[in-house]
Amino acid sequence: MRLDTFPTIRPGSLLAFGLTLLLTTGCSPDAEPASKKPQRTASGHLVTTIVTERAAISTQHARPGSLRLRRQARLYSQEEGRITALAVYEGDRVEEGQVLVQLEDDLLSAEHDKARATVRQEQLDLERLTGLQTRGAASDDEVAQARTALAIAEAEERILATRLAYTRIHAPFAGIITERLVDPGDFVAKNSHLLTLADPASLIAEAAVSGLVLPRIQVGDPAQVRIDALGGQRFPGNILRIHPTLSETSRQALVEVRFEQIPAGARAGQFVRVELGTAAVPRLLVPFRAVRRDREGPFVWVVDSDGKAERRSVETGQRIADGVEIIAGVDAAESVVTGGFLGLAAGKAVTPVSADNGEAD
Repeated sequence: MRLDTFPTIRPGSLLAFGLTLLLTTGCSPDAEPASKKPQRTASGHLVTTIVTERAAISTQHARPGSLRLRRQARLYSQEEGRITALAVYEGDRVEEGQVLVQLEDDLLSAEHDKARATVRQEQLDLERLTGLQTRGAASDDEVAQARTALAIAEAEERILATRLAYTRIHAPFAGIITERLVDPGDFVAKNSHLLTLADPASLIAEAAVSGLVLPRIQVGDPAQVRIDALGGQRFPGNILRIHPTLSETSRQALVEVRFEQIPAGARAGQFVRVELGTAAVPRLLVPFRAVRRDREGPFVWVVDSDGKAERRSVETGQRIADGVEIIAGVDAAESVVTGGFLGLAAGKAVTPVSADNGEAD
């Protein structure tokens, strides 16, 4: 095999071939551009904004609370003595006027009998002196003294009758015994707590409500009560009473809610969640993320008429869903920044963009 049969390639020819190939490839219409994405030049700091407006909004507020019996009576002894009868226990239902406790009354009964006998004797003495007075055998002073003695005897008799009645303690209303603190045979002194009686029909829900909410609710407004022990079911009711004073520590006032129908199984002391609805009132809301905070308090960034960022201190109210009520600092129809806070400064030109682009987070 002869080597001189291959064509000889000169260096100059190889360089010319490479340049020709490069120019041909670069000028080909099928060549792909380096980047199809158009380049955008921003005219200012990119932010997302919303335009504020006032709208009538009704709010719902859930507050923790407890069930409480509003009507209950603590029964005390008004006489001292040994208990001779006490047949009721916690949970027993009693009727109005039913005798609940009987104290030993032998001594008071004897004193009462003596007082009644004295009254009868004084009446006889007065009748006798009155008859003598008509015949001139008794003076006016003697008759007056007899009348006074009779009045004193009658007063003593009434005192003993009252004390005797105190040995029998009656139910002031129909209800359920919730406390029994003594037993038959115990000796009790005056003013000793014996029983507690409660009216089950007076069961209410009680919750502490913020002072910001109180101006927007009133007695009679509808409410709902959820009782955790009964499975979280909502029971309808309405506001019975709003206490007039607020706690100095929590700035809350007690609100009482009565049931339309007391649920079966509801008991005083159970934990509840009271849901209150406020009347629809005009409110100006901004997204929660738009409100910034520092040492000077809450503030927002507003885009002014020149397209520049302006810091505004604001007074906030309630948080409603994912928004915050603005009470002061921002008016309706203003453009408030909701995103793009990094590097934002007062007086800096801004360019609002759509939040969907993800460029002003």
